[in-house]
Amino acid sequence: MIGRCGRKRTGSATGGRGSSVVRTSLVEVLEHPRLGEVTLAQTPRARRVSIRVKASGDVRLSFPFGISQRRALAFLEAKVEWVEAVRERLARKQEALPPKLPPEELKARIEELRRAAREDLPARIARLSAATGLRYEKLSIRASRTKWGSCSGRNHISLSLFLMGIPEHLRDFVILHELCHTVHHNHSPRFHALLDRLVGGREKELNDALKRCSIPC
Repeated sequence: MIGRCGRKRTGSATGGRGSSVVRTSLVEVLEHPRLGEVTLAQTPRARRVSIRVKASGDVRLSFPFGISQRRALAFLEAKVEWVEAVRERLARKQEALPPKLPPEELKARIEELRRAAREDLPARIARLSAATGLRYEKLSIRASRTKWGSCSGRNHISLSLFLMGIPEHLRDFVILHELCHTVHHNHSPRFHALLDRLVGGREKELNDALKRCSIPC
């Protein structure tokens, strides 16, 4: 049996010219016998029933108006083992992370990585660009914690200075990934075919290895 811990309502307005229809979002915290507290949110923004497991282990079950709470909870019940597996995987990932540095040490570490990135990454991308014939317009090095790299529609490539904390062959893989975006600004089959060819048929292997890497500080 799932018990209720609390409920709150929030409002959002929709409608055509001259009218406003207020749809209220319903948010509850439910006590699940296996998962503990689960946030249940029925909101106009939801398009389908979905489950989100945060790094903290918190679970949020979202569903749109038109879907009953009973149906949403049935979906959650069918995914209990999946939620537990995701929680376990996230916990292992957190345990594998190095301990957080004090602010001053962290600042010094970032500056150390920044200097190393400025010495390494421009020459590395120039070499790979020349070897593949894939041209980029500009390189930026940033302290990005969410992406290893990116490529704009104008072929401006941005690389994270935290690339200096991963093995060199994965550094090359990230750069080749972004260089391939100078030809295909998407992740279409043609993009993956090009990248896979450039890495000798090892795209999946290298991508899996990259996923196991994390920001080093």
